[in-house]
Amino acid sequence: MISGLIPHRYARALYKFAGESNNCKAVYDVMKSVIEAFQANPQLEKVLSNPNVAADDKRKLLIAAAGKKPGDDYIRFVSLILDHKREEFAYLMALAYREIYRKENNISEVRITTAVQLPDKELSKLKAVVENAFKNTTFEYEYVVNPELIGGFVIDVDSVRMDASLSSELEQLRQNLSSN
Repeated sequence: MISGLIPHRYARALYKFAGESNNCKAVYDVMKSVIEAFQANPQLEKVLSNPNVAADDKRKLLIAAAGKKPGDDYIRFVSLILDHKREEFAYLMALAYREIYRKENNISEVRITTAVQLPDKELSKLKAVVENAFKNTTFEYEYVVNPELIGGFVIDVDSVRMDASLSSELEQLRQNLSSN
């Protein structure tokens, strides 16, 4: 959950505003691009919170972070946060908007982590496990390879974890042996 009253209020206002023009999904896609830009460029938050950087430069940065066609709703939102000097919260606002949109549209974030790259057929089987366990939900998948798992897989669906990794089983065995 995204903490902070300011980011959540602005994100909720943007969601309502985008809903009036039936653009919630388009703004959601833009916010995903903004989040990716912030994650790829950690200095972006520092630039936005720097009072010596001109508001017009901050506007250009936020619009560039949104990708090629950010849309009028997002551009107006950027103007709003700059007018109210809330640009330092832009990243948290994007995260809050993503959270609100996912909650309102019953979308779960799924992260599948395996020790080695899986063939598409095997990955599809893991996705089927998720889809059978969580009915009436839409999923956004992220796939990660982490050799530290040694073998097996870990599936995170929002805050639920299914850990069938060899590293986890070895850790449990180690704990059982040390407690005896």
